[in-house]
Amino acid sequence: MKLFKFIIPFIIIVLSSESVSSQTFDENVFKFKRVYDVISTYYVDSVDKKEQIENAIIGMLKKLDPHSIYVSEEEVKEMNEPLQGNFEGVGIQFNILDDTLMVVATIPGGPSEKLGIKAGDRIIEIDTVNVAGVGLKNSDVVKKLRGKKGTKVEVIIKRKGVEENLDYIITRDKIPIFSVDATYMINSDVGYIKLNRFAATTMREFVKAADTLKLQGAKHLVLDLRGNGGGYLNTSIDLADEFLKKDRMIVYTEGVKSPRKNYNATSTGKFEEGRIVILVDEGSASASEIVSGAVQDWDRGVIIGRRTFGKGLVQRPFNLPDGSMMRLTVAKYYTPTGRLIQKSYENGIKDYARDIINRYNHGELANADSIHFPDSLKYNTLKNERIVYGGGGIMPDIFIPLDTSFKDNDFYKKIIRKGVLNKYAIDYVDKNRNKLSEKYPNFKKYKKEFVITDEMINELIVAAEKEEIEKKEEEIEEAKENICKDLKAIIARNIWRQSEFYEIYNEDSEAYIKAIEIITNKKKYQEILKQ
Repeated sequence: MKLFKFIIPFIIIVLSSESVSSQTFDENVFKFKRVYDVISTYYVDSVDKKEQIENAIIGMLKKLDPHSIYVSEEEVKEMNEPLQGNFEGVGIQFNILDDTLMVVATIPGGPSEKLGIKAGDRIIEIDTVNVAGVGLKNSDVVKKLRGKKGTKVEVIIKRKGVEENLDYIITRDKIPIFSVDATYMINSDVGYIKLNRFAATTMREFVKAADTLKLQGAKHLVLDLRGNGGGYLNTSIDLADEFLKKDRMIVYTEGVKSPRKNYNATSTGKFEEGRIVILVDEGSASASEIVSGAVQDWDRGVIIGRRTFGKGLVQRPFNLPDGSMMRLTVAKYYTPTGRLIQKSYENGIKDYARDIINRYNHGELANADSIHFPDSLKYNTLKNERIVYGGGGIMPDIFIPLDTSFKDNDFYKKIIRKGVLNKYAIDYVDKNRNKLSEKYPNFKKYKKEFVITDEMINELIVAAEKEEIEKKEEEIEEAKENICKDLKAIIARNIWRQSEFYEIYNEDSEAYIKAIEIITNKKKYQEILKQ
């Protein structure tokens, strides 16, 4: 039975011959095979044998820890794409506007940009099949436009101001997935970089961003890791290496069957000198925690935000014969002071999955006083001997509460959740692209002078009412400032890039404002690192 042959190597990997006698091991394997055979032979209905085996694997891993998982053959490629830093396709960012597929932007260097496809173009046919007004979904677009490098796809485009439809034959190619969301100068000597993941291309992107900032005079850096769920261990080590002196430990891993392994800083980094502030929150996990933990333990920079996620388990991939994969936890991450990054999962996976909700309910996301650490979790930093805390995640040096000011504002939540705000901004740019380009030839002028008018707010309200979002004057007034900021940021992104979006979007972020206050005041910065 071929499927059973697949399961034997898997069980051999999971079970340790050191802790289980060969006799017990053989009995357990026989027991498993006996159950499988009986079900296959006698069960009342037909059985999907592959699904049975997969469910058994999932069940075994589920009992170990929250991050040991089984990945099906179909999911392996999808899972790897964001970390490998590319996928294969035509290279556009798109949106479905009024049941029409619209190009929001072309990815720099991608095949669509090279052919002259532009933001605002409507794709009305793909490979001779009409896609306009047919209820197209995002998943449909991905299926039609993604494909192997070198294959071709024909699209018919309707462009404003051009009478005839345009016919393009696009040769698919590798399309980069960027790790750096934003790079810009906060002031004359402070730069800002936002990272969204730790992928294979991250360091190349970071070095390029750092060099760009250095050329503009950056001596200090705000590194934004909020919402960054992590990625490759080696990438996190390389990034931390950019801030730490040679031979300083960055992280170490250790497990019952995995001997301790230290990872230390090596050669000169881009920001070994100057002040560093790292922004984190409850969405910052794994690799983000390695970097922020190392920087904090060596008193190298100030961490601002909320306690990080607490994911400190090392997974090793084991490929299975049918193309699927198992990611098995083999060790744990520890910061240089010896703090375990992983939060507890002793109460089971369901409780573990509710951890962020539990933090919110207990008040931890709103008030630092709601966070209590026993003395056993106190550690001292390696240079200034400041008190830092273990117990899962990285507790920041400066706590910033979660903004809950709009938690009861239905209008604001619904225009975001239903895509009304984003759709309006895209439509506005589409209708006014030429006027905007003439009036605001550069972002600096736009940022300083562009204002969201009352007319635009009224148009947004009308668009919201069409989506059956109730108009409530009190809620609209309460959310108006945020709506204006969001609209201005989204419009900027659709004219320029993601960096310009964040340059506006960050302006009223409490964590961002605090980061600027600390990094621009040398005395305050040093006082925090000596507390």
